[in-house]
Amino acid sequence: MSSDQTVRAILEPYVDGVPYAELAADFREYRRWTGDDPVLLLAEAAASTTGQDFLDGIVPAVARFHEAFVATGPVDSFADLAALECEDEALAAAFGAERNRRVLLEAARVFANRAEIDDLDALVAWASEANHYRYADDPVGSIAGVGPSSFQYLRQLAGVETIRPVPAVIALIDAIDDELASSPLDTATDLRTIASGEWLSITSPYTALEIDRLAWWAATDPDEREAVARRHETPIDAAARSSSADLRG
Repeated sequence: MSSDQTVRAILEPYVDGVPYAELAADFREYRRWTGDDPVLLLAEAAASTTGQDFLDGIVPAVARFHEAFVATGPVDSFADLAALECEDEALAAAFGAERNRRVLLEAARVFANRAEIDDLDALVAWASEANHYRYADDPVGSIAGVGPSSFQYLRQLAGVETIRPVPAVIALIDAIDDELASSPLDTATDLRTIASGEWLSITSPYTALEIDRLAWWAATDPDEREAVARRHETPIDAAARSSSADLRG
């Protein structure tokens, strides 16, 4: 049996009943709660740099930021965001952690200075060109507080086909490695974990992003999966418009 057939067979139990293609497409097609707003995509990635849980940490932080800066108009672009100060009281109230605020503003400055006129184009162009194996030399990856996981997360949010070196992915790769007679799989470092995920995508029918989503599904409680799905069903702008309408009504 060839290695690709072996990997595919080992992955079958993880794939069975999992909407991995849809989960990956949600990222590629911006079918998530932040939609395709580049400022909010960056805010979500910045909020992740302190290792917060998505529902209990990232969502509230980004929602507070959206309400204070995006829904009310002061921030409509990376340039607007880059002009803020890290010590801004409203920004501190939204994100709390200085690390998250610093990453948010410094990354916004990187994107605001790119040649692309459209902010989403600038984010996508960066994400498509970025080399995760040289992330420390990247203008975003070199920002203090940005590691391989948040670097890769921002690229995923921009719609790029890639995988993160997070605990769920490490657990899946280690489980597959245990079942293979021999393989190059190695999760000793973040970059080796990413390389291992890419090897799995080469030796199976699943893309790197789909494998990332398979790992998330396997490591996540069904109730939490449902809660995450519900959160993504209502775009943040739609929720804000509904709230404003209720106040006016």
